[in-house]
Amino acid sequence: MNQEQSRPANPILSDAARNRLIDSRLTPNAISMVGLLGNLAAVGFIFAGWWIPAGLAFVFGSVMDLLDGKYSRMSGKATLFGAFLDSSLDRIEEGFVLAAIAWQFARGGDDWAATAVVLAVTGSIMVSYTRARAEALGIECKVGIASRAVRVVIISVGLFLADLTINETDLFVLKAAIYVLAVMSLFTMLQRIWHVYKQSKILDAANDLNGQNA
Repeated sequence: MNQEQSRPANPILSDAARNRLIDSRLTPNAISMVGLLGNLAAVGFIFAGWWIPAGLAFVFGSVMDLLDGKYSRMSGKATLFGAFLDSSLDRIEEGFVLAAIAWQFARGGDDWAATAVVLAVTGSIMVSYTRARAEALGIECKVGIASRAVRVVIISVGLFLADLTINETDLFVLKAAIYVLAVMSLFTMLQRIWHVYKQSKILDAANDLNGQNA
């Protein structure tokens, strides 16, 4: 029995509903595109300064991003391009939303917060890149504190509470969320680099031993 077969049934969908969904023409790529539209709507709301709608749109888009991968495995409709599109859109959407937030900070003259967004984007990209590059080398690399889900939660909290003024500072919670996101993302990048360094040493030693025994 493989892992997919041994997992418990999805508690949200009944067997009948799940089968109807699988038999439909809905594709994982279509779900990915819905997620993109949700995140683009969040970008528009951020530009307008409508923070709660931005948070709702961002959460909706992010949930779609989570569902497309699960649906592809559940339905058997997974494709190589679909996996590539899913990963690419995740990076694009997060980057667009953070860029819109940076625009709002720059518009308000807060250079430090805008710089923190740039660092957060860099960290976010590197968290994903280090995992992808490590796995291309045959090293599993899921370590670190700032996974995609954690980053989504941090950004969502910042957007939903952005209107709060604390200590006479506008966008205080959103700024705090971005600073936390930047630190956690960059720290996770370092965690993954260190993890790959250690694992690569083990693999190199094993390859050298195999070469000596050949």
